[in-house]
Amino acid sequence: MREERRQASVMGKISKSEPAQGYPPEEGCYLRGNDYSPVAVCVILKWSRLEQSHPGVQPPRSWIMDAAPPEIEALVRLGVETGAALSGTLQTENIGLEKVICNIVSNPNIRYLVVCGPESPGHLVGETILALEKNGIDGNKRIIGTNAPTPFLFNIPADFAERFRKQVKVIDLVDEGSPEVIRQCIWSCYQEEPTTFRGYTLFDPGAFPEPPLSGTITWRVTHPEREPKSEEERHQKAKLHALMDRVKKTVEAKKRKEETQ
Repeated sequence: MREERRQASVMGKISKSEPAQGYPPEEGCYLRGNDYSPVAVCVILKWSRLEQSHPGVQPPRSWIMDAAPPEIEALVRLGVETGAALSGTLQTENIGLEKVICNIVSNPNIRYLVVCGPESPGHLVGETILALEKNGIDGNKRIIGTNAPTPFLFNIPADFAERFRKQVKVIDLVDEGSPEVIRQCIWSCYQEEPTTFRGYTLFDPGAFPEPPLSGTITWRVTHPEREPKSEEERHQKAKLHALMDRVKKTVEAKKRKEETQ
């Protein structure tokens, strides 16, 4: 087991800690910057052209990367150039958000998540992240208080979502695309002294005082929209599967009997 070690920041006595082994654990459309920075940047990526013209079709990751508008790519680069630990795009309110959560909780130094760029009318990514911070998830792993179509975190432990809520403050810059505004926000997050930015008081508070959480999404659920959304739906699905299993066994038994006659 690797020994976790604490170290002093170059800025006075602000404490920093090592990220988890293998950080960041999840791949994605992001750039990696300073591991000891207190801020990460999430730039919302709207539905791609393929998804708009062919609803339900999931394009390959490489196509999504190529389809990102130049202004979105510029904001991602701006994030790391200004000092963010991670800066990337987010397209979905379920599996994509699960990956973001895994990467953030594996680095206790990240204490802010700047969410910027135009809101996605299909996924309501910005609204969902803010709702997660404010309300958490319910017993069905649904993010409370969002109108997004499938805001479920089926592929990560519930304690990852709760750790995310405790560790980071979400800075709401949804529908903001000004490079200067986003640069100022990131800069404010790593100041040693409290700095006012759009109603937020920002400064580097040091690493979250608990060890990093290390893990990746399970991929147990690849289509959250098809999953039962309540205990009643889950019960009905289980009954249907049981019925189908009985029918299958009856048919197989009948077939074996006919073969032996």
